Amino acid sequence: MSAVSVSPTRTPKPVATADQPVTAAAVPDDLPVTPHGLNWALAALALGGLGIGTGEFVPMGLLPDVASGVGASLTATGHVISAYAVGVVVGAPLIGVLGSKTPRRRLLLMLMAFYVAANLISAVAPSYETLLAARFLSGLPHGAFFGVASLAAAALVPFHRRAWAITMTMLGLSVANLLVVPLATAMGHALGWRSVFVAVAAIGVATILAIIRFVPVTQTLAGASMRSELGALRDPKLLLTLSVGAIGFGGMFAVYSYIAPTLTERTGVDESLVPLYLFFWGAGMVSGNLIGGRLIDRALMPTLAGGLALFAVALAVFSVASLNPYTAAVGVFVLGNVLLLGPALQSRLMDVAGNAQTVAATMNHASFNTANALGPLLAGLAFTATGSWAAPAWVGVGLALGGLLLLWASLRAPTRLTAGPARLNARRQPLATCKPFGSTRWRRRAPRTRHRCRGGQRPDSQPRAA
Repeated sequence: MSAVSVSPTRTPKPVATADQPVTAAAVPDDLPVTPHGLNWALAALALGGLGIGTGEFVPMGLLPDVASGVGASLTATGHVISAYAVGVVVGAPLIGVLGSKTPRRRLLLMLMAFYVAANLISAVAPSYETLLAARFLSGLPHGAFFGVASLAAAALVPFHRRAWAITMTMLGLSVANLLVVPLATAMGHALGWRSVFVAVAAIGVATILAIIRFVPVTQTLAGASMRSELGALRDPKLLLTLSVGAIGFGGMFAVYSYIAPTLTERTGVDESLVPLYLFFWGAGMVSGNLIGGRLIDRALMPTLAGGLALFAVALAVFSVASLNPYTAAVGVFVLGNVLLLGPALQSRLMDVAGNAQTVAATMNHASFNTANALGPLLAGLAFTATGSWAAPAWVGVGLALGGLLLLWASLRAPTRLTAGPARLNARRQPLATCKPFGSTRWRRRAPRTRHRCRGGQRPDSQPRAA
């Protein structure tokens, strides 16, 4: 007697209404309840990234105005940008350790409120010294907000959609570079540089209201403590993974910091067209965010290693492509896609950090700011030695390959930490059934299990029917 196969049915996704809100029991996998919808929660977190990205990058285009407003030289005013970067590096581990037991939603609200206050102080700063201190304070919550927002977003979705949720929170930073920063720079020239900091503070207030409205409360990680967070900073595997971002990402900043003189001196582009090329770079960042989430969820380590290798190749090609305006435009767009490595590193850190999730997530952005300091420094030295604007790209090649080498070393390094909680939860997922390769339902890939499919099939997210 042949068995009759029963096709599994998909449980409809619960929808919240005013009369019948979604209950915790209706949400699978013990996920936090998002009565207003997952997209609204992720949008609230992305709005914070948009505000922080705007506040970080706009002052770079307003340095002459800021220098004249506080009565300082142009070179001295440049230290305002450095003070912000120092604040990011100092604040990320400090807040990660001190906030280990604080619920993530509350911590996000506290960080954004602090960011709003610091930007308002920047807007009314009467002197150079006050502005320098205010920009340092503004940088303190930067890395912590992005790190905690990534953890909060990952907690709202099943494990196999974790990277997608992280990329959605980072999308605000990409959109800021693509659209908001140019508009805010123009506003600063028209209305004064202080108006920009007021606008950034307004975005921060909107973020606070959006988080209160749309982001649910999540439980703190069991076993998290200041001791476990501090102990993670001595773990070889975690430190090597962080160094991948500090070194490998330096290649992007090596080229981006000198993109304007490269285009005008080497490519022969008119200075008025440089913003158009920066728009192409921003479009590449958005593209990398959108593509990276699905690639990372499908295969984290191949995406991370392959992304670093392809980035090194793209930088080498750009050193030649920058000789022509059209190929330079394509090259700038391709280089912008390297931003997908950010969520990939964030996901990897969540896997290796054990109970030290907060400090690992926040330190990820501190490592990027280390890359922001290291890349331009080495690129400037290389240009001074060679006199060629192709030098920054070749410095980037070396840094990308160095990041790839550190990634290989991190895979072989010992660790004192247990596996991340998300990875442990994924291991407890039920075995999967199989679906043909051509099935449209395979587009939303299930978490990996020990079940092996054969005969041209792949696993499906539904449990096997009885």
